[in-house]
Amino acid sequence: MSNFLDYMVFAMMLILFIIFLFMLIGWRWILKRIVKKYGKIILTDSYQENIMELIPGLRHMGIQNMLENSLRAETGDILHRPLGSSKKWPHLDSITFIPAQTSPFPIDGEEDVDVKVTIGPKAKKPLDLNIPLMISGMAYGIALSEEVRLSLAEAAKNVGTAINSGEGGVLPEELDKAGKYILQYAKTKWSKEEDTIKRADMIEIKLGQGALFGVGAKISPKNLTGRARNVMGLQEDEDAVIYDHFFEDQTLNDLKNLVEDLRELSGGVPIGVKMGAGGKIEEDIDHVIELGVDYIAIDGGQAATLGAPPILSDDMGIPTIHAVVRAVKHLEKRKMKEHISLIVSGGLLVPGHFLKVLALGADAVYVGSAILFAVAHNQSLNAMPFEPPTQAVWNQGKFKDKFKVEDGVKTAEKFLTSSTEEMKMGLRAMGKHSLKELSKEDLVSYDELTAKMVGIPFSFEPWVNKNNSQNQNE
Repeated sequence: MSNFLDYMVFAMMLILFIIFLFMLIGWRWILKRIVKKYGKIILTDSYQENIMELIPGLRHMGIQNMLENSLRAETGDILHRPLGSSKKWPHLDSITFIPAQTSPFPIDGEEDVDVKVTIGPKAKKPLDLNIPLMISGMAYGIALSEEVRLSLAEAAKNVGTAINSGEGGVLPEELDKAGKYILQYAKTKWSKEEDTIKRADMIEIKLGQGALFGVGAKISPKNLTGRARNVMGLQEDEDAVIYDHFFEDQTLNDLKNLVEDLRELSGGVPIGVKMGAGGKIEEDIDHVIELGVDYIAIDGGQAATLGAPPILSDDMGIPTIHAVVRAVKHLEKRKMKEHISLIVSGGLLVPGHFLKVLALGADAVYVGSAILFAVAHNQSLNAMPFEPPTQAVWNQGKFKDKFKVEDGVKTAEKFLTSSTEEMKMGLRAMGKHSLKELSKEDLVSYDELTAKMVGIPFSFEPWVNKNNSQNQNE
């Protein structure tokens, strides 16, 4: 029996060796036969039967459109695409900074650059921050896991900035960890406790956002599980409802009264609104000025969210660059620029983006997608390659339990620190000692249409020193 088994093992090894030898010697012949056979099919089948029909088909439809239409056909339901619009919006890339080389000169690298900002300067208790970058509202439970929220809160405290609660539940531990906390007052029944309002350093009435605007939503118990339900005060089988309005038969006067109530209850912290950037942005700003707000947060069309119907994220709103230019111009026209702070978000991903919107007149920047990928960093590899990296950070993510808070704190903090230092380097290169010295005068564009729209020089035309030309005219 033993001899027989030995013989069988030897025979199998010999067969495998012969197959390997055949493939080693004959692989060219095998490959040639495959190419010849299938090449003939591809080159002779009619278009209606040809697999290569996919090439013109996908060029016509686009891979993403084909995928999303297939999902519509499969589910019969509204799609909720994550991370915002994927279309190409007009953006900040054609704008560049004007460096200082001969007059003035760059600032010495050893000199510190002041990037501190104040939000709501006319409020009784303004919000003072060490850096102009704040962590955007990405909701606990509805979007992010507990571990990620705690990581972001501690990282914000470590660098001297603020974190926005988003429209989810407010974790008690998060309030304790965060140095500066922005409570988003959303169209929900949760996160409105008096104690929470009194602990907030700033309060944001959410009218809308760039990827989802002002519409409501209903989240089923199967899509919102775990501790988040308890924090939000939801019963076992209760849907989490985000309403379309704050009040029944809502009016602007109702919102004005809400601003006043929150200001009194909070003891005078800045009260503001968040809204998606729409085509009638000037009218929207006029209305929120009437509410008596201390700041306005505008979310451009490139903004992201956990999931939004493509028609809202792709086909509504205006680009962030258009929004900030129009908002600043209108606040200046209304002589409110020094009274009402402007926070901008939506598609702002790198230090250059951040600094450019600040030069255009924003007082601070909300960072969302960029900080989300930074906090996940190499922990996103827990989900890849068979799941998207966001499965490591969503509250319903398959790999959220593997997320380590201490690692998230480090990577988020390093991202904010690195981005701030890079912005300081940019300011030094322009000869600026402070962020307050930065303005639209420090920008130029190599796109003529962008230059005209923003009101900055076109790089093909000779630069004119306005101060010198004014002196010469005098």
